[in-house]
Amino acid sequence: MGPETLESLQKQAIAEVLEAYPEKAKKNRAKHLGTDNPEGVKGSCDTTRSNKQTVPGVMSQRGCAYAGSKGVVWGPIKDMIHISHGPIGCGQYSRGGRRNYYIGTTGIDTFVTMNFSTDFNEKDIVFGGDKKLKKALEEIDELFPLNNGISIQSECPIGLIGDDIQAVAKVHKKETGHQTVAVSCEGFRGVSQSLGHHIANDMIRDHVMPDTSHRKDFESTPYDVAIIGDYNIGGDAWSTRLILEEMGLRVIAQWSGDATYKELAIAPKAKLNLLHCYRSMNYISRHMEQEFGIPWMEYNFFGPTKTTESLRKIASFFDEKIQEQTEKVIAKYTAMTDAVIAKFRPMLEGKKVMLYVGGLRPRHVIGAYEDLGMEVIGTGYEFGHGDDYKRTKEDLGRSTLIYDDANEYELEEFVKKLRPDLVAAGVKEKYVFQKMGLPFRQMHSWDYSGPYHGYDAFAIFAKDMDLAMNSPVWNHTKAPWDKEVEGA
Repeated sequence: MGPETLESLQKQAIAEVLEAYPEKAKKNRAKHLGTDNPEGVKGSCDTTRSNKQTVPGVMSQRGCAYAGSKGVVWGPIKDMIHISHGPIGCGQYSRGGRRNYYIGTTGIDTFVTMNFSTDFNEKDIVFGGDKKLKKALEEIDELFPLNNGISIQSECPIGLIGDDIQAVAKVHKKETGHQTVAVSCEGFRGVSQSLGHHIANDMIRDHVMPDTSHRKDFESTPYDVAIIGDYNIGGDAWSTRLILEEMGLRVIAQWSGDATYKELAIAPKAKLNLLHCYRSMNYISRHMEQEFGIPWMEYNFFGPTKTTESLRKIASFFDEKIQEQTEKVIAKYTAMTDAVIAKFRPMLEGKKVMLYVGGLRPRHVIGAYEDLGMEVIGTGYEFGHGDDYKRTKEDLGRSTLIYDDANEYELEEFVKKLRPDLVAAGVKEKYVFQKMGLPFRQMHSWDYSGPYHGYDAFAIFAKDMDLAMNSPVWNHTKAPWDKEVEGA
C-alpha cells in the first residue's frame, strides 16, 4: 500500500469514527485523532490534544492515579511494604499484575507480590479509618521486621472521607524510626494514572531524597549510573543492567523494578541518570538534575538499531575507555542480532502493526518492529502528554494514524478499516481483538514472556511476534473483513 493511499485510508477512518458521535463529543474527539508522517513540520504529533478528561460515557482504557502510584512507581520497590488504604478491591487488582520480577524471599525481605490492605468496610467509611491504618502499620512491623519502610497508597474513599494519612504516617515514623510515606493518590484525582506518577515522584522527592543515611559512606566511581523508570517487567531491567555493566559502567540503582529503598536513596550519587520511561519518572529525574546536578538522558533498548544508538549516546557522556568498550559490545552482539533478523524477517516482512499502549511503548517499540521489516501504521497513548507525542514524530517510519485516549469503539473501527496483521496493546484490548480473529500481543507485560530490552532479548521479541502471527490457530478463525468477503 502506497503512502498516499494509506494516509487517505487513515483520514477516512477518522471521519467515519467521528460521525457516530453527538456533535459535542465529535468536536472533542476530533482534537485527539489525526495522522502524521516522518516528513513535514506540523502533524498530529505536534497538535494532538492529550492529558484531558475522558468524554463521559465512553469506555476509556486508562488507569487511575492510584494505579499510577501503587501499580507503577512504588509497588515494585521490593523491600518496602506498600499498603493500600481503602476497600480490598483496588489492592487485589493491583497486586503483581505487571510481572515486576525481583530477587529475594517473599514475605521475609521482599514483598512485591503480597497484598497489604486495610480492607475498608461500611463502618470505616462512616467513622473513618485512621485508627485502623495505625494498627495495620504496627502489625506490619511486628510480622515483617525486615521491611525497610512502608508506603501508604490512598484509594478513592480516603480522599472523600478525609482520613489524615499524612498524620498517621508521621506518628508511626516518629514512634518506630522506620520510613513511612503517605501517598495521597486517590483514584479520582487527575484525568488518568499520569497524575499518580507525578504524585509518587513528589513523595520520593520529599521523603526519600532527603534521607542521606545511605549516602554518607558511599564510595563513588566515575562510571556510576542509575536506571530510572524501568520496572523489570519480565526481567527487562536485568537485561539492561547486563549491557551497561558490559560497557564498563557501574549501575548503582534501578528504579523501581527489583529496587531496594537504599537504591532510591543513593541515586543522587550517580554521574548520569538513564531514563527509560519518560512519562512516569521524568519528574524525579528533573529534580535530581536541579538539586544534585545529575544529567539525565532517555534511552531505548527495544530492537538492535535503537539499542545501538542508545549505547553510543550513553557512552558519549563518558571517556574513551567506555566508548571503546561500547563499540566492542556492539560488535559482539550485532552478529547475533543479524542472525535473528535473517531468521525471522522473511516471515514478518511487510506485516502491518497497530499499537495502543502506555508510557514509552507507543514510540519506543516502533524501531524493534522495523528491524523485523514490519510497519507500524497506527499508534497512541492511553495517558500521554504533548511532549510524548512530539517525541513520537522522530520514530515514525511512514504515514501513521495517531490516537489519544482511544476508546474501545474507536480502536475496533480503526482496526476494521486499516486491517493490520497484528494489534499490540494492553490486556483490556487483548480478548476483544483475539475474539475478532486477529493476532494480538499484550505489550504492557509481554504476555507472560520477555524480557524485551537489549540485544539478547530481541530474539525473544522476534520469536513472540512470529508466534503471534504465524500460529496455526489462525487457520481456524477469520478476521472480520475476511468474513465479509465470504458473506458477500
